[in-house]
Amino acid sequence: MLYRKIEKCIEEHLKSDSNRILLVDGARQVGKTYIIRHVGKKCYENYIEINMVEDFEGNRLFSNTKTVEDFYLQVSMLAGNKMQSKENTLIFIDEIQVYPHLLTLLKFLAQDDKFTYIASGSLLGVTLSQTTSVPMGSIRQVRMFPLDFEEFLYANGVDSIVVQALRKKFERLESPDEAMHGKIMELFRKYLLVGGLPGAVNAYLETKNIQTVREVQREIRNYYAIDASKYDRERKLKIRRIYDLIPSNMENKKKRVVVQNIENKKGKTFNDYSDEFEYLISAGIALNVQAISNPVFPLIESAGKNLLKLYLNDVGILTGILYAYNIRAVLDDEKSINLGSVYETVVASELVAHGHRLFYYDNRNKGEVDYLTDDYDSLSVVPIEVKSGKDYTVHSALSSFVKNEDYHIKKAYVVSNERTVLQKDKIIYIPIYYIMFLNADADDRNLQF
Repeated sequence: MLYRKIEKCIEEHLKSDSNRILLVDGARQVGKTYIIRHVGKKCYENYIEINMVEDFEGNRLFSNTKTVEDFYLQVSMLAGNKMQSKENTLIFIDEIQVYPHLLTLLKFLAQDDKFTYIASGSLLGVTLSQTTSVPMGSIRQVRMFPLDFEEFLYANGVDSIVVQALRKKFERLESPDEAMHGKIMELFRKYLLVGGLPGAVNAYLETKNIQTVREVQREIRNYYAIDASKYDRERKLKIRRIYDLIPSNMENKKKRVVVQNIENKKGKTFNDYSDEFEYLISAGIALNVQAISNPVFPLIESAGKNLLKLYLNDVGILTGILYAYNIRAVLDDEKSINLGSVYETVVASELVAHGHRLFYYDNRNKGEVDYLTDDYDSLSVVPIEVKSGKDYTVHSALSSFVKNEDYHIKKAYVVSNERTVLQKDKIIYIPIYYIMFLNADADDRNLQF
């Protein structure tokens, strides 16, 4: 079984005396159902699982369930013998977004306090925004992502002692030794190929066959591209077009979404596709990076909406699109292959998985900086530059950025393949895999309502 960090979060919440219902959000195929089922069966004598997609496609028992009493009655038809007490009964409501009225009902189920509940779904951001009565104070929303690099290391047999040793080296700004660097970089490059979708990771661990891995990734990508069930046919086609354009946008110098390219129509603006962007981002299948021209803490106050970058939520899907079965392009670090978009994608997914909102610096005269994050301890902005080649010390935009006294920059990171940790003034050079230790101080994944 794959180790997932969120397991501890789920278990601790279920064992706590919180009166909030845990709501696990995230893209499809990231392992939400599997991990909740694992924890539920481990911790509760009576585990009841109800999949609302299956219900909707079947008897639709819950389609008009508006009261607590009605909910209990419908559950009792499926598993009445397991409905005993709050202490020993967990009811898992999977794919809850299928019936938005059940989100409202969570408030009353929590107040009734008869059983323990947990729910999961996708598109919950959109669904909650369209729910007439949001269950304020009754739910705790946590977002789940594909396996991050640390979880991938554990899946490949790396001991937690090794990871903690690396973490301490990062905190002390120390370089890993050459043997350790070589081993972790070998696994990092494999992570670029496999990514973090559980199905692809398991396929790799079981077969070590890139064609099998790519088949899993292709199926999930196709599923992401066609799954926009809440929209009409025209909107679905726009969503798919935007999603399909992400890899090619990554190969452009600016990497931004160009709205004119979505339908090849002049005069279109970002507002014309706001619903489509919202779907891709809320569904968790695209990661959005907003432009910042005035990089001061907190970044959200000066975020722009029109200069948007979108990244795929999984680096394995991207390398599958770019390189198919040719693993040498990534594993051998070929000089003729520019891995810039691949490295930027893996850094984006790592930062998001560790609680960061994504921004980038955009200035017509001074250039761009790949990522900006908030540092809640120093109340300042931390710029991050991603380098995939040997010229990792060449970064004119970043150098200019950190020297600007108006921005009050305390530190900046450059991540690359290089082993040596080095600090020059405010700029800190670290190995690319140290990105897994950049945790956000204010965790945007745990949102309470």
